[in-house]
Amino acid sequence: MHVEVKPHPKFLGVYTVILEDGSKRLATKNLVPGRTVYGEKLVRQKGVEYRLWDAFRSKLAAAILKNISHVPIKPGNKVLYLGAASGTTASHVSDIVGEEGHVYCVEFASRAIRELVNNVCVYRPNMSPLLEDARFPERYTMFVSEVNVIYCDVAQPEQAKILADNADHFLKPDGWIMLAIKAQSIDVTRNPSEIYQQEISVLKSRGFQIRDMVHLEPYDKAHALIIANKK
Repeated sequence: MHVEVKPHPKFLGVYTVILEDGSKRLATKNLVPGRTVYGEKLVRQKGVEYRLWDAFRSKLAAAILKNISHVPIKPGNKVLYLGAASGTTASHVSDIVGEEGHVYCVEFASRAIRELVNNVCVYRPNMSPLLEDARFPERYTMFVSEVNVIYCDVAQPEQAKILADNADHFLKPDGWIMLAIKAQSIDVTRNPSEIYQQEISVLKSRGFQIRDMVHLEPYDKAHALIIANKK
């Protein structure tokens, strides 16, 4: 397959792949050449292997395609990922931060973390799986060092509070947070826009400045991604 790979014009560690038919896909450089995580396509150019990044399977990829202004996750970063599930997006974060970075993966569901360990983390030394509840960050302080970014994608109420509580423990003073809000996990009866504003208010009350928010339709219904920091 003839492909063209270009670095993303805005975000380090992210690439745009132009396929033979002219269609464009996001991709990351595969930290573990030859291995896939969720059945994604692998493409090669000039001896380098890239993993196509499916925006219908990853809220971070969806946010990039929806033109979010800033992705603070960069090569060499340490990232705390809350709600890592079986590792679809977390593995792309692992690709982005590379061998010099690290991804601490907190996941509460035992089945999901089993898949995360067996299919992903065992092959990626820059990922640490933690079978923990993100509502109680004090339980894993001994396993996580200070991080540049916290990415939160938990299907629970009080999503902003959970993220802010973790930031109190782990986020560097100049660090960033990314919150994927699942409106229906908070309240299925209310308008998603109300819920987004409610969670934004929580973040603001905890000292965060909102830098951007994008709605993730058509990739994810009733979801938004918020980026904030304390500068």
